[in-house]
Amino acid sequence: MSTTIITEHPAWHETPEGEPVRLVEHQGSVWLAQWETEREHLLLRPLDAEAGEQPPVAYTSSIDLPTTDKATPLLDELVPLGTVARLTNPSLWDAITTALLRQVVTAAQARKRHRAFYSAYGRNFETPVGALALAPSPEAVLGLSDEGFAAVGAMFNRTALRAAAEAFLDRGEHWSTFDVAESLIKELVEVPRIGPWTAAAAAADYTGDHSVYPHGDLAVRTWAGKAAPGLVLPSSEKQFEALWRRWAPERTRLHALTLFTLTWGSHDRVTGHGGRTHRP
Repeated sequence: MSTTIITEHPAWHETPEGEPVRLVEHQGSVWLAQWETEREHLLLRPLDAEAGEQPPVAYTSSIDLPTTDKATPLLDELVPLGTVARLTNPSLWDAITTALLRQVVTAAQARKRHRAFYSAYGRNFETPVGALALAPSPEAVLGLSDEGFAAVGAMFNRTALRAAAEAFLDRGEHWSTFDVAESLIKELVEVPRIGPWTAAAAAADYTGDHSVYPHGDLAVRTWAGKAAPGLVLPSSEKQFEALWRRWAPERTRLHALTLFTLTWGSHDRVTGHGGRTHRP
């Protein structure tokens, strides 16, 4: 069975050869992740010699997708993805920052804002595939002026990012011990300007559990509609989410349906036709 990488997180870049690459921090060490298209393999390389265990990678098989006949046009597009590989975000702070930068903008706008914010104020590293950056630290965020946020197009996000940075410095170590997404969501929504959508998106990114992802999200609705244009899908978030849950009432299938739809979309952004990246 083929394996497909999901690159929905805006930290994914591309090499000149078109292979996805990303920098993550895991247990104090910085790792370069690079998807090897021909081998269908995620290569993880530490940037420092004393690194410990590798960041976690989760694999979800198309066997876990729902089987409802009503979703057949969409499932026919998702099943060929085979097994989806996802680099689980090992940094809760990065997951929170990314979710906040995604508020009230399209995926393309969020990606542009994310890269500008990280490049300007994050920790930059020279890697074998070029310069890449990690998230600005909570301390760096708290030290930014309004003008600093405005310079990278993140003026709208400044209040939320500052509140999140203060809360993370106070409780982040405790939050990072959570492996149950619902428990993490419950904690995050207590932070000002982190609502249910942002908390759920961050928790899904950090735990890898997409059964808690905000299923009415514009990205899910957009990619589902584009993958299966013949389906009549609700336009409202609440009605779409209700339909999504009817299609996938079990947690495992809800996770797979959401993950595979986002994977289809991440490849559509690159290839223009969705699904797996077609080799020349």
